[in-house]
Amino acid sequence: MAKIQDSFYFENFLACADCACQAAYLLEKAMKDFDPGVISEKLDEIHAVEHAGDEKKHELINVLARAFITPIEREDILLLSQNIDEVTDKIEDVFLRLYCNNIQSIRPDALEMVGVAIRCCEELKTLLKEFSDFRRSKTLHTHIVNINTLEEEADRLFISGMRHLHTSCRDPLTVISWREIYIYLEKCVDACEHAADTVESVVMKNS
Repeated sequence: MAKIQDSFYFENFLACADCACQAAYLLEKAMKDFDPGVISEKLDEIHAVEHAGDEKKHELINVLARAFITPIEREDILLLSQNIDEVTDKIEDVFLRLYCNNIQSIRPDALEMVGVAIRCCEELKTLLKEFSDFRRSKTLHTHIVNINTLEEEADRLFISGMRHLHTSCRDPLTVISWREIYIYLEKCVDACEHAADTVESVVMKNS
């Protein structure tokens, strides 16, 4: 019975990471085939994915509240669940900025950042597949390093994108709008790294 209960947490982490991946792909599709006229409909789609992730997180919290023994410390379970949920939230935040800032066209470097966010979400999902076997996994550390590397790539794209925005755009409203979007795109990748760092911390404490 304990093994079944243990597997619930790891399966829940993975399901929440899958929500983040779904949200990232929805964001990429909406930005690649950008149509300001349907962005509110796309916002509803991504909100449904974000809501599904929230439901999974609440399910985990309810099980955790009743659990007598857990496979890792309760605080770590809760923190990792929140970290993974934060990835989906930040992706939805990008969507919200596209909508609220009334964006009419997509800047190419923003699409590059979305591409990095997708790779980061997929890497996080792969990492969490390994997490249940973290004491024996030979690849878990590699996935953590890959996420750190992707975060550095996102930082470089963020800096170059912001520089190009401020040197090529003369409309202050456009600059303000896109500054926000770049910041939230970077936060998507940062959230993935925070989740990976939490996994790394758990492994170190339990090795």
